[in-house]
Amino acid sequence: MQTEEAIRGRRSVKQYDPDHQMTDDDIQQLLSLALLSPTAFNIQNWRFVVVSDPKLRKQIREVSWDQAQVTDTSLFIVLCANLMAWEQAGRYWVKAAKEVKDFMIPAINEYYRGKEQVQRDEAMRSCGIAAQTLMLAAKSMGYDSCPMDGFDFEKVAELIKLPDDHVIAMFIAIGKGTKDPWPRPGQLNLDEVVIKNSFA
Repeated sequence: MQTEEAIRGRRSVKQYDPDHQMTDDDIQQLLSLALLSPTAFNIQNWRFVVVSDPKLRKQIREVSWDQAQVTDTSLFIVLCANLMAWEQAGRYWVKAAKEVKDFMIPAINEYYRGKEQVQRDEAMRSCGIAAQTLMLAAKSMGYDSCPMDGFDFEKVAELIKLPDDHVIAMFIAIGKGTKDPWPRPGQLNLDEVVIKNSFA
């Protein structure tokens, strides 16, 4: 499937075949593609909590407005981010030339240290990009998907034992859809959302 076709065909599907199982190879391929998502300074701060335990999925569904995707999709991911990934800057530039490392590692420290809002904003940007990578890759492989909020973030954090220096961005549900989504309800025109140079 071409990229344009995947973009046009991707929709947020709500109903899934609970009996369908993705192969380990397909799951590995999807997650490997997600790792190619860009992050600022290459800090790779996303973390993909793949929830396969049926009991845990049921518990998460109970604190997620009873949304069926939590238990019915073939692959259910709690997409999180490590807010402090920047502190391990050397890991992400280990293969870079010395002069690049000597520049990048201090720059990363200066950009993030002591700036909690910047750390959180970066986490959400990174997770958003990774989520779209996952969903487009899934579509290209013949799967449907749904990005999800509508859950109690604190209770889900407890259920997955989220570390204190991590945040949850969203869920990504992936599987075989059983019902087409509603027709697109209405897209804004380009001239309403594309601003040339400045707002005024």
